Amino acid sequence: MVGQDDNAAGETSRRLYVYNCGFLTQPRIRRILTLSGYDIRLGKPGPDDLVGVWGQSPTSWRGEAVADRMAAPVLRVEDAFLRSVLPGRAGEPPLGLLLDRRGVHFDPATRSDLEVLLAEHPLDDTALLDRARAGIAALARTHLSKYNSFDPAAPCPEPGYVLVIDQTEGDASVSASRADRNTFLEMLFCAREDHPGARILIKTHPETLAGHRGGHFRDGDLSEGVEFLSDPVSPHDLLEGAIAVYTVSSQMGFEAILAGHNPVVFGQPFYMGWGLTQDRMPLDRRQRDLTRAQMFAAAMILYPHWYDPYRDRLCSFEDATQALAAQARAWREDHAGWVASGMHLWKRAPLQKVFGQHRKVVFEDRADRAALRARRDGRRQMVWASKAEGHDAAFRVEDGFLRSRGLGADLVPPLSLVLDDLGIYYDPRTESRLERLIEASPHLPEDETARADRLIARLTRSRLSKYNIEGAGLPPGLPAGRRILVPGQVEDDASILTGTEDIRTNRALLEAARTANPAAVILYKPHPDVEAGLRDGAVADAQLFADAVLDRTDAMATLDTVDEVWTMTSLMGFEALLRGKSVTCLGTPFYSGWGLTDDRAMPCPRRTARPTLAQLAHAALIGYPRYFDPVTGLACPVEVVVDRLSEGAVPRPSRLNRLLAKAQGLAAGQSWLWR
Repeated sequence: MVGQDDNAAGETSRRLYVYNCGFLTQPRIRRILTLSGYDIRLGKPGPDDLVGVWGQSPTSWRGEAVADRMAAPVLRVEDAFLRSVLPGRAGEPPLGLLLDRRGVHFDPATRSDLEVLLAEHPLDDTALLDRARAGIAALARTHLSKYNSFDPAAPCPEPGYVLVIDQTEGDASVSASRADRNTFLEMLFCAREDHPGARILIKTHPETLAGHRGGHFRDGDLSEGVEFLSDPVSPHDLLEGAIAVYTVSSQMGFEAILAGHNPVVFGQPFYMGWGLTQDRMPLDRRQRDLTRAQMFAAAMILYPHWYDPYRDRLCSFEDATQALAAQARAWREDHAGWVASGMHLWKRAPLQKVFGQHRKVVFEDRADRAALRARRDGRRQMVWASKAEGHDAAFRVEDGFLRSRGLGADLVPPLSLVLDDLGIYYDPRTESRLERLIEASPHLPEDETARADRLIARLTRSRLSKYNIEGAGLPPGLPAGRRILVPGQVEDDASILTGTEDIRTNRALLEAARTANPAAVILYKPHPDVEAGLRDGAVADAQLFADAVLDRTDAMATLDTVDEVWTMTSLMGFEALLRGKSVTCLGTPFYSGWGLTDDRAMPCPRRTARPTLAQLAHAALIGYPRYFDPVTGLACPVEVVVDRLSEGAVPRPSRLNRLLAKAQGLAAGQSWLWR
């Protein structure tokens, strides 16, 4: 059969002759075809060659004519059903392709490879169908569709409406179904007849909204109770509120099936005729009844060739979904633009790369001017979390928990950042977005929990942490016994100032750990920023409480050798949890209070959930941060950053960075540096 899951990438390369310049000028399309086993050529095909055409585009006749003359088979190429964030006419490359040697999926005149899959493939493999069900849920959870330039938070109409889906003029799938404007008018008439008195919404196509192509409905087609819906709302929310769905051949009809509808279909798209639609133009050869999971497995897992833009390879549906979810999240959060405050000069270029890809970030430190600029330009406000006082409407920004290979204090740019609209993760005095994610994490679907388990295993196997600084090995001759690691912190760190009460210094932490564990082996590891001379927190008499002071040692090697960690609020407590260590908290870090740590500080009454470690890790490492790939310059899933950190394909601190960091720290009393 066809598709990435059937190992199309392993086929012997075949020459593919093309007569449409798009195959030559669009690098992503060329690359997917090459990875799928096709060698793109110009000229005259031989008996063992194929001719490539783009679906049934206006230029496809050229290739079809050559193929007829040379008796060469045709490969029809189309965008996959999850295409991109923006419509194709906006210039964004596709995330995958449909490569069909029999026909094209939207044309019922011939049986396409997809139709053969739907008709003949057993579609009874339990693992495949489990993937399909998880995929359906994932698309709904992340609000992914063919195009994704909409805001899931945008309000939908009140539920109870009938949804009539418009399509663009000249749509090849409409022509292939022998439909025209009259078909759309008939569909609207039937919707009104079937649902007298109901509110009817005509959903405008995204390309019509963008001004690329017109639709089939006109203002004069409206009547009482019928209106256009042109707001860029989530198709998933829109379908959830509908009582009926009418379509000619739109992919949204397929999405309506996945949402639990049995749409009324006036054309002959690939998804009609399988017992899941109400067909006004039946196709007699389609007699098989399928479940939603079976249709999804064929159309989304087996049929497409999905592409991984980060690793330059073909990939699974799941990997493609994670890539599109990361890029869609970035567009949805950034497309209106940001006014950023509290960002020191060296941070601005990295922040521009992450948050300014769709509209440049404007930097303005004064709270009143930032608010005015945001209102005037329709932007949102962000502020570095430690500078948030006075910026009441702003999102707080901070480093994520897989940050870089090197310190922020050494001016190494981050690979992950968090945007928090409620508070910030290190301040337990108010609820944060991370806290809300952790509270909800026991309800994660199994596939997402499994993803977090895989991530934990990868992090521990690759020995990755927040900063990934290469340190020295452990000193020889460490005492045997029950070993407790006490990680030092920067003492003016915001997490200490907001998340501790009685124990607020490294010396007090060491003393408390020794008092509670007189017979244990206490190992004290100073914070890297303190060791580097960039921040406060040195303990001159640490040997009074610690059996050994581990200067400049490798953090992960240190964790490997201990049984427990005692901390105020250090992220090393979270990293210790990931590695199966017991953790005692004398402050209130984000990972305390959930039943996974021994909490000696005042409890946080909001934290009532009891997540597993994987669920906590999902919230902290997958759901909360945004990740930036330094190789492609794209928003990416966490797994890509893990790859980059493991491979060393990330920015590293230079000597100039270190000198600049020290100079600015001295000039500003070190108060300007990030935490």
